[in-house]
Amino acid sequence: MSNPAPALSQRARRGASGVVVLSVCASGLLLVFLGLPFVSLLMRAAPSQLLQHLTDGTVLSALRLSLLTAASSTLLTVVFGTPLAWLLATREFRGKRVIETLVDLPMVLPPTVAGFALLLAFGRMGVAGRTLDAVGIHLPFTTLGVVAAQWFMSVPFYVSPARAGFAAVDRRYLEAAETLGASESFVFTRIVLPLAQPALIAGIAMATARALGEFGATIMFAGNLPGTTQTMPLAVYVAMNSDLDTAIVLAILLLVMSFALLLGLRSSPSTFLWNRSRAASPAS
Repeated sequence: MSNPAPALSQRARRGASGVVVLSVCASGLLLVFLGLPFVSLLMRAAPSQLLQHLTDGTVLSALRLSLLTAASSTLLTVVFGTPLAWLLATREFRGKRVIETLVDLPMVLPPTVAGFALLLAFGRMGVAGRTLDAVGIHLPFTTLGVVAAQWFMSVPFYVSPARAGFAAVDRRYLEAAETLGASESFVFTRIVLPLAQPALIAGIAMATARALGEFGATIMFAGNLPGTTQTMPLAVYVAMNSDLDTAIVLAILLLVMSFALLLGLRSSPSTFLWNRSRAASPAS
């Protein structure tokens, strides 16, 4: 009686090779689809053209405003998002799922809807806008409004990685510190934060990149005022109708900045070690 095992093994190898070929083809098509727009953008501007337009007033103003507002919104996200991420990672309480959904909602909400909602909430006739207006704080169509729009849209990009980082901290370290009499604030600042640092850095990079690229919520809530609310994405939109070269330079700057942020994040040794530790942990 012949042994069917070799024939089955050959068919399995042929099937596996077919799956590999299909996977490679599908992956190649997807990478071409993702990469071709960026390559086309880079091909439209020579290095001399980039250098020439970098001193343009529109480019410098939009770049300066984008960096200032993105840094401010990221700082707010870290200050207020870190305690929330810690609570979500370490505590169970009623309504937790609702809060998690609320935090993640800006990630899937259309930015124009988010901007319109911000306007209804913090506009001069909004729910909170009247109170703010009474104390002299005006958000719509101001630089502060840009920061608010970027902050609103970038929160989930920081809180989600930070929450995962806090949840991945080995509880044995915390229990050992508590056994030795360490206070909760000491445990958090000296043990939890250093161990979760790669995840926090990842969240900061993602939140900053999201803030730099924010368009829809900004234009709805803060408008498009040159020098005041016109960030780089908005300047690209305006320049496309009047000065294509400036639009290309601004778009390339945004592309390079975002790519550098993400590439630096993935090349970070601490992030690599954090990913390895999560993959090796039993809970992953």
